[in-house]
Amino acid sequence: MKNIFNLKDIISSIADVGQKLFKKTELKRNDLETILSLCDDLISNKGAAFGITVARDVTDLYQTLTPENKLAFFKKINEKFKPSHTKVSEAIETYQKTQNDKNLFNLFIVSEGKRRELFRRMNMAPNGISTIVSLREDLLRVLKENSELKPLDDDLRELFKSWFNPGFLRLAKITWDTKAAVLEKIMKYERVHKIKDMDELKRRLGEDRRFFSYFHPALEDEPIIFVQVALTNGLGKSIQEITKPHSTGNKNYDTATFYSISNCQEGLSRVTLGNFLIKRVVYEIQEELPNIKHFGTLSPIPGFRDWFSYLEDNKIKNILGNIPLENISFLKSPDLKIGDTRIVSNKDAILKLVAHYLINEKNHKQLPINDVTRFHLGNGAIVEDININANVSEVGFNRSFGVMVNYLYELKNIEKNHEDYINNKKVIVSDKLKKFI
Repeated sequence: MKNIFNLKDIISSIADVGQKLFKKTELKRNDLETILSLCDDLISNKGAAFGITVARDVTDLYQTLTPENKLAFFKKINEKFKPSHTKVSEAIETYQKTQNDKNLFNLFIVSEGKRRELFRRMNMAPNGISTIVSLREDLLRVLKENSELKPLDDDLRELFKSWFNPGFLRLAKITWDTKAAVLEKIMKYERVHKIKDMDELKRRLGEDRRFFSYFHPALEDEPIIFVQVALTNGLGKSIQEITKPHSTGNKNYDTATFYSISNCQEGLSRVTLGNFLIKRVVYEIQEELPNIKHFGTLSPIPGFRDWFSYLEDNKIKNILGNIPLENISFLKSPDLKIGDTRIVSNKDAILKLVAHYLINEKNHKQLPINDVTRFHLGNGAIVEDININANVSEVGFNRSFGVMVNYLYELKNIEKNHEDYINNKKVIVSDKLKKFI
């Protein structure tokens, strides 16, 4: 006898399966064994719908782990899903015997291992990308003491380069009419020059200022990185001057001074976004304000004061040349105060020290030791000027005795400067600074 199924029963059966499949599983908090088992399920091939459910459970459970179990989790997945050297060798041998696209693709898949695929599948969860960014933030906290986890961090960074490719990001101009939730996060995330209250934020969004931020479509109302720009006549020389209340006056500005760029997500550190943002904002400003012809920065010098505090006298003498060491020995005094008049009266000595630090002090890759310097030179800027008492706040004084630097973006030379820096490790400085080197 032929079986006849009632359509209503079929629909009911499908609904039952769906409810079982997508029903929120009650997970025990801080359960390391369960999350590892879920990762095994997630990396298996059991269908997209199943994967979404498991990805949600993995991301939810991860957020309940203690710091100790997060570290244990990192170590387990780093080892468990790493590439197999045996399989890589076999894939290489197969490719060498028959060099075709199929074997080349297989070699690529085998050599990548399964860590990246695990994170790709975790990203299927509704909160996947934000959890994985937070996960990397947690990883960075323990990376220094657990160097064996560096391959795990490398995999995450490579994924983020694709997931946060500027082509996927939305550039937004931040104004006083922007959502309050976004403005509050802007105040929270400002890394360079703290915004103390809404009045100061309103000043930074004034008519002679421009403020732009990148957003990711999966992270609603969550700034990724933002930049603040002052419209000035010539490059700005003082952060206090830039951030002071606006006074009506000459509006025939010819320069855009970038004075703050903040990466909002610690989990995205070393995922290059700032250079794309600066170049995009230059384009936006040119479109809106064709009278702006010059572009540059007023940038901090983090680390300079610490570097100087450990500098031996003999090296200081070599840097200063004919300038007596006694002229700047006061900089190491524990009683040194903001606004000390000796800073201005010994300006040339300090300029020589700062110029040497920015240009001649190199890391193991023979690039400048200062990360802000590396960032702007890598973008094609030149070291244009050094400014005494440019930031007389406590933060600015602790960073660099209040000294700041102008990097100039000469639009016609950006590509050449970039290539000289990357290929030849050449640091280009303005004529006015050459006498201090």
